Amino acid sequence: MKSVFKVIWIPACWVAFSLVGCANQPGAPGASGVQSDMVTESDEPDQRKRARLRLELATGYFQEGQTKVALDEIKQSIAIDPSYANAFNLRGLVYMRLNDIPLAEDSFRRAFVLNPRDADVAHNYGWLLCQQARYAESFKLFTQAAAIPTYTGKAKTLMAQGVCQVRAGQLDDAERSLKQSYEFDAGNPVTAYNLSNLLYVRGELTRAQFYIRRLNNSELANAETLWLGIKIERKLNNRENALQLADQLKKRFAQSSQAAAYEKGDFNE
Repeated sequence: MKSVFKVIWIPACWVAFSLVGCANQPGAPGASGVQSDMVTESDEPDQRKRARLRLELATGYFQEGQTKVALDEIKQSIAIDPSYANAFNLRGLVYMRLNDIPLAEDSFRRAFVLNPRDADVAHNYGWLLCQQARYAESFKLFTQAAAIPTYTGKAKTLMAQGVCQVRAGQLDDAERSLKQSYEFDAGNPVTAYNLSNLLYVRGELTRAQFYIRRLNNSELANAETLWLGIKIERKLNNRENALQLADQLKKRFAQSSQAAAYEKGDFNE
């Protein structure tokens, strides 16, 4: 059976990247190597405040897709405060978007050295390494990120780890990671799709059906989720359910490759 394991990039808030926070972030280690307390507004140095304001502008431009403008703001932020880990983290995301892998890795490495307790940096660095098939290194960083007690992005990191474990052929580990991610955030469509797809490929059709049905019954369904649902229902001989999903696919996503595959009867697509 042909299978495609990939992340569906649905809403931007579910992508496997963590943007920097723009306030109240942990400070960078001092010259002694000791991690400083969290910087709050009352004790934030003027230099860091000016760098942070530049980075807030850069984050806004990045989220709006104005990548080069964002990069210019990041450069100014780093010029003001070269010890600002968040600026290097966002710089890494910018270079990932520009597909400049060496500069992206250099950025994340610098951010990680400046603030090794930053789970967002560990997550982003791990995802970059996963894209390069450097799986062992990426898993170490994902594990480190998820282990930080105050980290609120554990579901996203476990999802990214699960996707990378699938790519690495570690299917049992991938299922565990994706299930954990789903337990943290059952509303994440990327997790639901990838977990269902993994179970489908492994022949666990009833379990696969559970996850994809919940997703397809939500407003986050798209051509790819509907297509997986059709294939699962067909395998379970649920002809009526498969036809209902196919009707949605043809009406809502008529120009999609999945709709074309359905019309051709190519259910291995």
